[in-house]
Amino acid sequence: MRKILTATAIAAFLTGGAFLATGTASAATTLAGTCSGAVNGSMGDTVAIQGSSVKELVRKGAQDYVNSHLWTALSVWPNSLADTIAAKGALPVGQVPNAAGGTIAGSAIGGVVATALKGANGLGVLDSTKNEVLSSISAHVAQGCGLTTVATNYVAPGQQGTGGTGTAPGGTANVPGGTSGNLSNLNPGTAGGTGGSAPMRDYSGIPTATAGTAVAPGVRYPANGTLPGDASAPQAGQGDQSGQSAGIRDAGNAQSLASNSASNDVQLPMLLAVIVLAGVTAGLVRTWVLRRAS
Repeated sequence: MRKILTATAIAAFLTGGAFLATGTASAATTLAGTCSGAVNGSMGDTVAIQGSSVKELVRKGAQDYVNSHLWTALSVWPNSLADTIAAKGALPVGQVPNAAGGTIAGSAIGGVVATALKGANGLGVLDSTKNEVLSSISAHVAQGCGLTTVATNYVAPGQQGTGGTGTAPGGTANVPGGTSGNLSNLNPGTAGGTGGSAPMRDYSGIPTATAGTAVAPGVRYPANGTLPGDASAPQAGQGDQSGQSAGIRDAGNAQSLASNSASNDVQLPMLLAVIVLAGVTAGLVRTWVLRRAS
């Protein structure tokens, strides 16, 4: 009997272990085509990239370190490190979250690549050199990579409670919780503690124009008055100003400063200018004649 119980317990243990192993292995892995852009997968899936997608970034990171530390050119091999990361195959870099989407930062991808290259040939001789080369590679990968995850099986949570369709103003409507009442009595946040409907706005106090009630011009203006723009009405600067005060009557008046003589009269300044010009001309002619005669 004891042997039977022992065998049964062992069988149960093995069966349970196999079941747990099957459940763990059910998680899928979504392989991204590149180390940047968007990747689609189910929530909880592991996101991985191919080592070949970061091959050139690794090569550039190692080569930049060599260019700035020429004495390491014999011990740091950028091409060898690039081939090593390409041979690693799929590199898990993150997971699709339990949400509509998420991100996998480039720094996380750079850390995974640096971890995968630890102990590889071509990192240098000194431990300090190896760490610096890995840091340079990680920085270049972080700068050139970054993924956006999209959960294809995400379903937005539905609104809780059952709600009906409201009726016309003054009627009744179903509200969350199964209650009903007049829409005019509903205020935001008072329907069962989960929110409510705001009453319709009242626009009855806004004045509006009604057809057929236009006011005639004779009513809008006095019987003894004048309409705007009437030519018979006195205009500014015209008409009799005798009833105005001296300050108002003289405001804006201008007087001509020219004389009242005819426009074709020769004025004294012009006559003097002609006489002076004639005298100067005569002097010049006399001087010229005397010089020719001599």
